[in-house]
Amino acid sequence: MPSPTLSDVHVNQPLTNVSVAFIQDATNFVATNVFPNIPVPKQSDRYYTYDRGNFNRDEMQVRAPGTESAGGGYTVDNTPTYYCETYAYHRDIADPLRANADNPLNLDREATVFVTTKALIRREKLWTSSFFTGSIWTNDYVGVSTITSGPQFLKWSGATATPIQDIRTAKRTILQSTGFEPNKLVLGRQVYDALLDAPSIIDRVKYGQTGGSANTPAVVNKAILANLFEVGELVVMNAIENTAHEGAANVHSFIGGNNALLCYATPTPGLMTPTAGYTFSWTGYLGAGADGNRIKMFRMEHLASDRVEIEMSFAPKLVSADLGYFFGSAT
Repeated sequence: MPSPTLSDVHVNQPLTNVSVAFIQDATNFVATNVFPNIPVPKQSDRYYTYDRGNFNRDEMQVRAPGTESAGGGYTVDNTPTYYCETYAYHRDIADPLRANADNPLNLDREATVFVTTKALIRREKLWTSSFFTGSIWTNDYVGVSTITSGPQFLKWSGATATPIQDIRTAKRTILQSTGFEPNKLVLGRQVYDALLDAPSIIDRVKYGQTGGSANTPAVVNKAILANLFEVGELVVMNAIENTAHEGAANVHSFIGGNNALLCYATPTPGLMTPTAGYTFSWTGYLGAGADGNRIKMFRMEHLASDRVEIEMSFAPKLVSADLGYFFGSAT
């Protein structure tokens, strides 16, 4: 007697409690974590900047009885502007696709996650091109294997690299120029990994600094690096993107590359408050959230589809080039 086969007694069906999707964690993206986000009611406008030199000059004089006190003023520049460009992306859900979808597929949720991820990548890339590349900051250095001349430093992946001293020099440079000590260090993932194994850093933390001993390996992590560099926050750029065109083999890479940025970002944005950068988000756009973003679902009857669309209106803006110190090609 022939026995029934596996396919006779069981037909494969979608698992309702399991699905696989490579969706990036939102914490991988740093565009809203480094510089303050400024909600603005209008898509474009002006803001004011003050000449710090006028505030830092010693001009107080001895005042003789019956005479005028020494006095002066400061200049205000009202020409800087911002413009929140609007970016958009959509995913259409066709009626036949919706009617034929199996459980556990949730097409509306999946479309929302899909378009949101696209928006996060776009914002991260614009942040990177605005702040995390060369020829932007007053202090712009490049990593080399052997220092020759010009604004250079030894790559932090090298055995003789001095990242702690390099960061200390950068902090002192910014503080001397502006009166503000940098409080944030942004690292590309490759740079962060290199610093975890840097000999000069391992030497600082072993034998006691991490509770270790001769038989316990030194442990380096973000918190310890932040303490060593004496910065309030250390941020690692973990977001990735696929640079290949649709249909081609995937080519994934880290958006932040192998660079680093030391900067001062004010924790309390406001009037007469210096900072290296801002992100202006157009919250006055109808229905927009704090990041200038809004998601809509509406009917595309001529396509027999429902459209899930995201819009995001924002502007990464360099405010003070003197408050940043860039380390290009750090590894």
